[in-house]
Amino acid sequence: MADNENISMCDCTQESSNCDSVCIDAMRVYDSCSDKDCLTDLHVYFTDAVQAQVDSAVNVRLKDADVVTVTTTLEPVPFNKGFYSVDITFFFDITLDLYTSPGAVPITVQGVAVFNKKVILFGSDGSVKVFTSEYGSDPSEAQTLSLPRVNVQVAKPIALSARIGACYSGSCVPCRVPQCVCNCVGGEPVAEGTKCVTVTLGLFSIVQIERNVQMLVKAYDFCIPKKECTNSTDNPCEVFSRLEFPKDQFFPPNIFDKGNSCGCS
Repeated sequence: MADNENISMCDCTQESSNCDSVCIDAMRVYDSCSDKDCLTDLHVYFTDAVQAQVDSAVNVRLKDADVVTVTTTLEPVPFNKGFYSVDITFFFDITLDLYTSPGAVPITVQGVAVFNKKVILFGSDGSVKVFTSEYGSDPSEAQTLSLPRVNVQVAKPIALSARIGACYSGSCVPCRVPQCVCNCVGGEPVAEGTKCVTVTLGLFSIVQIERNVQMLVKAYDFCIPKKECTNSTDNPCEVFSRLEFPKDQFFPPNIFDKGNSCGCS
């Protein structure tokens, strides 16, 4: 095997024997965008049992929020060849503390919040049908695989605020809630109730449109791992002995230990 440690990208030329040109099948990002969304007044939906507790609450506190799943649909934009409209639906697991009276011990409950957004990105156009051994020879699968793929990356939402108030009109769940979301909150969310809870979340996300392409790249040797696998020990004291002493927890660093930007030594 070639000595990979001494090879740099500058050595990889047509005249060099350190690497070869190989064809790989990979997903190429054709277009992407990032968003910083402040989601205000998101309605939280609860199961029947939890909604009864919400109706008797006088105050609420937003404890935590997390993204359970994201669904996407992709449609070509008419009269704009190569561009696609991406409809994205985020499903949030909302954890709340309910207070039935001032000074009472809070009751922790979970609910579902839904947020929908739409972006338009360039994904090029391809009219080929893709047949692979992985998906068989289903014609519908072949047509689907010829479309670009949507990739959504989302950070953990920032729980900002929550408030409770009377429901003035019946609000229905905006879409079908996936089963994995229902499992998180203990059942199917309902819409009816005398009181409603709305939350405000901060959301960071990245949306990408990718296509499966074949690319010619320069490749070195096979990347065989050099690190040996070590057996884990059953002795907890031996594991503890390898941990460093947490001096920062006993002696918290001050601002001068962390450095500053004024150039002072």
